[in-house]
Amino acid sequence: MMSLPQSVKIVEVSPRDGLQNEQQIIAVKDKIQLINDLRAAGVKHIEVTGFVSPKWVPQLADASEVVKQLTDDESVSYSALTPNRKGFEAAIHAGIKEVAVFTAASETFNQKNINCGIDESFERFSPIFEQAKQHDIKVRGYVSCALGCPYEGDIDTEQVANVSEKLFAMGCYEISLGDTIGVGTPLKAQRMFSQVAKRIPTNSLAVHFHDTYGQALANILACIQEGARIIDASVAGIGGCPYAPGASGNVSTEDVVYMLHGMGINTGIDIDKLIVAGKNISQVLGRSGNSRAAKAYSSS
Repeated sequence: MMSLPQSVKIVEVSPRDGLQNEQQIIAVKDKIQLINDLRAAGVKHIEVTGFVSPKWVPQLADASEVVKQLTDDESVSYSALTPNRKGFEAAIHAGIKEVAVFTAASETFNQKNINCGIDESFERFSPIFEQAKQHDIKVRGYVSCALGCPYEGDIDTEQVANVSEKLFAMGCYEISLGDTIGVGTPLKAQRMFSQVAKRIPTNSLAVHFHDTYGQALANILACIQEGARIIDASVAGIGGCPYAPGASGNVSTEDVVYMLHGMGINTGIDIDKLIVAGKNISQVLGRSGNSRAAKAYSSS
């Protein structure tokens, strides 16, 4: 029997990663309701928005207003995506205390996503890290295409490890390894995670899996076996990447929590209240939601 952790940290990404690709504009009040529902469920780490170009991601054009309306809660860590110095400065001005930067393990994906190569993306991050130190701002790093790229196919695990190690050395306190198009399978995910863990402590590594082929939960479990203790998820499974053709949403937080609790692993989250959060945002989006856990609960 494998050794299991007593607890796992959940990073909720639905307000940013979940809503960024929606066609309809979601009102600020609905975004705040989602965040408050997540807080009520006991979620302690929430990525609330992204300070990105409104031209390319109009759904996040209201980032400053969302941050302005956040409920002060010392027990909850609010973070925002800031892909460049301009976004970082806007986030700091709005009052954010934790930011996230992102690059990819794929040169082609980086060019399609942020119009620069991997090395150039690090150059763009340099002033962000300098200012973050001055303002005592925590920086999280995302590595996209850790298990495959829509343009290049398979990605060498060494490349994932190299990119991750560089982000960690620059000052990221946590690195999130993303299966952006959801092509990973358990052994592949395990090999990738263990390769990166040779360079970076496992308590600084998160997994961020999309569920395109229904592999996300299995991949998460495989990585837990390798020491993963931080999991990114999106309530109701909402989300998707505009630069990853064919990718479906993130793994649903309800399903992750249901699996973990069933294994005796604590998350600090009330699954019943989490299901309510998923149902509420699904109604706003005009869909039934993508949580198997919620369906199981409603039929029991």
